[in-house]
Amino acid sequence: MGDGNLMGQQDAITRDENDPLGVFRQQFHIPTDASGDPLIYFCGNSLGLMPKVAFDDVTAELEDWRDLAVAGHLQARRPWLPYHESFRERGSRWVGAKPIEVVYMNTLTANLHFLMASFYRPESNRTKILSDSPCFPSDTYALRSQARWHGLDADEAMVVLEPREGESCLRDDDILSAIDENRDELALVMFAGVNYYTGQAYDIESIAAKCQEHGIPLGLDLAHAAGNLDLQLHDHGVDFAAWCTYKYGNCGPGSVAGAFVHERHASNQELVRLAGWWGNDPATRFRMDENTEFVAYPGAEGWQVSNPPIFSMAPLHSSLEIFDKAGIGALRERSIRLTGYLQERIESIGSSHYQVITPGEPHRRGAQISIRVLGDAQALQSSLGEAGIVTDFRPPDVVRIAPTPLYNTFEEIHRFAEVLEQQAQVEMGRGGD
Repeated sequence: MGDGNLMGQQDAITRDENDPLGVFRQQFHIPTDASGDPLIYFCGNSLGLMPKVAFDDVTAELEDWRDLAVAGHLQARRPWLPYHESFRERGSRWVGAKPIEVVYMNTLTANLHFLMASFYRPESNRTKILSDSPCFPSDTYALRSQARWHGLDADEAMVVLEPREGESCLRDDDILSAIDENRDELALVMFAGVNYYTGQAYDIESIAAKCQEHGIPLGLDLAHAAGNLDLQLHDHGVDFAAWCTYKYGNCGPGSVAGAFVHERHASNQELVRLAGWWGNDPATRFRMDENTEFVAYPGAEGWQVSNPPIFSMAPLHSSLEIFDKAGIGALRERSIRLTGYLQERIESIGSSHYQVITPGEPHRRGAQISIRVLGDAQALQSSLGEAGIVTDFRPPDVVRIAPTPLYNTFEEIHRFAEVLEQQAQVEMGRGGD
């Protein structure tokens, strides 16, 4: 079928056979259809698949709770009292940070609020927040509510960058220019690492450098970047960041989130924060004295408020071990190969049917290609579902496809492209009636 220039199924299979990272697919449960056939799952940007060993990680904690009760805090296989400490090394490598800069706690938007309580401190003329568009709704709610919390008009406080007319993504130069132009009024720059809608990966290093030039705190929502990009949060000088672990982290729905605070803020006891006992110096954490002053534990752990949520943290052990074995740099390279192949296949079908709205340059996109359907978008989504292909549809006409490098294959992309082409032929047939 189709153009002779399209890669055939055997060629896709050969790519998979020659890819050394393809073996990691075997470590995941692949969902199946009613007939027991594996689905083609391109929705890891919403919820990642389950590592097979995650079941044992969670079961171990349930067994220790059953058998040890309160004694599990010190006697569990992984004692609960210092549980969060076990993620310092691996959890920091995941995002290019130092162990002192990372902690796993709470959930994503909760972490953003806790961090913005410290780093969004509007005063004098500097009251505004610069953010990207389209922005994930939860981020919009959080940013606008932070402005209102400080008694500001949310509409006036927000500086939201829109792509140029006729374009889908922000230009890097426009982002930097906007920071320059608004530098005297900005109290915070808050961006995604990868835009959830378009899949655009922002130039974090340049944005961070520009913010430091003007003394503006930079925060990042890395929901679509952690476990996706080869992040270097410490070296780039980002002030703070937060991310979930249920997307590319493959830790399950509602799993614990991560937070980053740069080392330069590690020992600043004067930095305002919403405090709780787990962020306090362990030497006085349990002192039952109402006059005890909060003494923040140095580093990101000082932003904790509550004891670790053990069951939602448990899958992080197996996930981070898989990432360590694969290597985030190698996974990023595989991601570029997968999305490059996907883009090539989509564009070969013809721009009269599908428009790729994700940047074409590999370094400017994450593990996602978003397409605008120029025909019947609902019909395409139905066809994909009937073919056992799971994608994410954003009304009225955008389909997000996320080939995750840990478990998706070139052959799956080939089969996805076949459905695209078949639907395009259907549309052409209708046009000829």
